[in-house]
Order: sequence, then structure tokens, then C-alpha cells
Amino acid sequence: MNNKHSTLLDGRHALVTGAGGGIGQAIAVALASHGARLTLLGRDAAKLEAVRQQLPGDGHGQVLADITNHQQVQHAFAEAARARGDIDILINNAGAARSAPFGKTDPELWQQMLDTNLGGCYHGIHAALPAMQRHGWGRIVNIASTAGLTGYAYVAAYCAAKHGVIGLTRALALELARSGITVNAVCPGYTDTPLLQAAIHNIVAKTGRSSAEAEASLAASNPQGRLIQPEEVANAVLWLCLPGAEAINGQSIAVAGGEVM
Repeated sequence: MNNKHSTLLDGRHALVTGAGGGIGQAIAVALASHGARLTLLGRDAAKLEAVRQQLPGDGHGQVLADITNHQQVQHAFAEAARARGDIDILINNAGAARSAPFGKTDPELWQQMLDTNLGGCYHGIHAALPAMQRHGWGRIVNIASTAGLTGYAYVAAYCAAKHGVIGLTRALALELARSGITVNAVCPGYTDTPLLQAAIHNIVAKTGRSSAEAEASLAASNPQGRLIQPEEVANAVLWLCLPGAEAINGQSIAVAGGEVM
């Protein structure tokens, strides 16, 4: 796959966290298809390499880092900038979801959800923002969740973290509004990814329902009665990064078939 579909993002360096599959992979493919040079960030080199080989165009690479570790993120972003130039587009996609009744949400689970889902965004933005400010242009897209816009039972820590991502998005969008940098969030509903399949397996194990029944219960929250596809999330992210979306700032865009309005 070496043919670019367009050149609208030619010369732009995009870094995607959590890029080893699922939504992150779909976003990387979408951005590369419009000419961006990609850096894929994650913790599994083999998965990142498999995604890199699928990307249209040339000059893409990968870096390893734990998104919850500030120093690792700073080092990885600096390495990416040396290899492919300053980062113009940052997609904070890495995340994790664990469920438990609030009474069984221990401090470790609580902190893990905050560190991964909210702290990861902070670390990434902190590393990429100075170069964006120097150049007077940047696109930051935080992959939040409909859990950042509404509440769900048994995932209080996850909801709290994703609500925090929305708050961070809104605050930074105002702070940076005159700088040429936009900050937005994309909020998927239940999306057909390996992460969701793990959740389905967990439901099956705990309830005895079949995989089909468990999947149907999740899809039922979407008024369209289906799971969101990773490419649909990627399309929303891509639009926010393309020319013509400069006025879209501080928004939290639900990709959920009308579940959240």
C-alpha cells in the first residue's frame, strides 16, 4: 500500500498513541492515506510494526513508551521528532477500561484509570505542545468516549477519567485558541475492537450469556442497534485534522449513532 489517496496532509508529522490495533490503527491508516508521516506509539513493537507495514506512503516509524510514564513519553516524542520532524498532529488514543462496582473499585484500579486515560493525554500534550506553539500550527485530538459525556454503571473510574479528558480538551482549546492550534475530543460509543471483544468475554464469563447475546446487549445502547466501526471513529479524527476544520475547537464529538446528544 504505497499510493496516497490525497496530499492534504503532506509534510505533517502525526503521532498516534495506542497505535497497535483497533481505533489507533484505523486513525493511523486514515492520516497516512492523506499524506501524513506517522509515528506509531505503543508498548508492543511487533504490533506496531504490523500496523506500520499496512500504512500507505513512506517514512513512517514507531516508538515504544508507557503512556503513563512522563519521562518515557518525553523521550519517545523527542526520538520521533528527530526522525520525522516536529510533531504537528497528536492523537491521544491510548486508553484502558476496567469495570467494577464502586465499592470494589480499589485505589489501584482508580489510579490506573486516571493515569492511563487522563494522565496519558497530559503527558502526550506536554511533550508535543512546545513545537506546535513555535510553528503556530497544531492539531490535538483526544480519543475520549461517550463515557466522558454521560454516566455508565460499574465504570465510575473510567467515566471520571474520560470526563477529565473532556475538561482538559475544553480548557486547552480556550488557552490555545489564538495560537493556530485546535484541541478537540472524539467520543466513540461501543466500538468493534479487540478491547471490546475482551469486555464481551468478561460478560460471558460473569453472566453465562453467549458471546452473541453479550455483544447484542452492548450494541443495544446505540440507537442504530450496532457497534461502531474503528474506521468511523478515524473518519471523525481525520476531518478535525484536515484543512477546513480550523474553526472546530473545544468540541467533544460523539461517534455513537445518536446515543448521546
